Amino acid sequence: MKNVYIIIVTYNAMRWIKQCLDSSKGYNVIVVDNASTDNTLQYISKNYSHVTVLPQKENLGFGKGNNIGISYALKHFSAEYVFLLNQDAYLVDSVIEDLIYTHKNNASYGILSPLHITRDKKLLDKKFAEYISKDKDEGFNCKDVLNIELKIIYDVSFVNAAGWLISRDCLLNVGGFDPIFFLYGEDDNLCQRVLYHDYEIGVVANTFMIHDRAQRKQEPVDHNFERFLKIQANIYKTQYANVNNPDAVTALENKINYLKRQYLKCLLTLNFKNFKKEYSKYQILVKNRTEIESSYLLNKIKAPHYLSL
Repeated sequence: MKNVYIIIVTYNAMRWIKQCLDSSKGYNVIVVDNASTDNTLQYISKNYSHVTVLPQKENLGFGKGNNIGISYALKHFSAEYVFLLNQDAYLVDSVIEDLIYTHKNNASYGILSPLHITRDKKLLDKKFAEYISKDKDEGFNCKDVLNIELKIIYDVSFVNAAGWLISRDCLLNVGGFDPIFFLYGEDDNLCQRVLYHDYEIGVVANTFMIHDRAQRKQEPVDHNFERFLKIQANIYKTQYANVNNPDAVTALENKINYLKRQYLKCLLTLNFKNFKKEYSKYQILVKNRTEIESSYLLNKIKAPHYLSL
């Protein structure tokens, strides 16, 4: 299809890339490689000559990598749609055509996503199900939705960016991913902005994409303090750069003052165990305050932010 470009950001993707790209055959594909240290680039170049590859000199993260691919598709190919596809995700059947058909008849949607399912095609991806259930739509609360009658589109406030169809119109008004995020939180932020600028977000029933991540091992946050700090920073950025909250800037300042009181309380009571965590949270927010405030104000404006057009 000439009017849609699949964007895949890769980083050491050899475990998934063959199935990912094989599922994308017949489409225009742009791969942005974030300086993989395995054989990803060489494998793609050797086996998928039709794929446009944009190699980077360093790992730019998920959002910035996608922004490069999106910009390229819009600028060089005048893409009407882009489909963001995770390196560990695979298209099922005619999912992209079905999503585009749905959008043509429901143009108010800025983002449409298929159902994210497990590798065996029997269940919803666990994380996807958790995200969707937050909107309290009963249709997504059951473990197996593959054999029940569903609505055409489920309106949601957030769906993770493992498989997004985004219209050109939405991108030109809302922009790409905010570069204040390196990894995680960037899709939350973009969903917030999509809704703020009066687009809808939907999950289209009876369209499917496999998200092959069940066997990934995740280290508990408490066992890695540096990882805790990164996650905490993303939480604050997601919360206080949210353009849908008219009091976000005031809330940010109040949170800084609260955290200051908390770490001082720990210090005065000799609670050194909690002092490190509370003081670190305070430092994170102070360090990122200017960036968060600037992002909040900028993203209220309709423009193709963070895209090179």
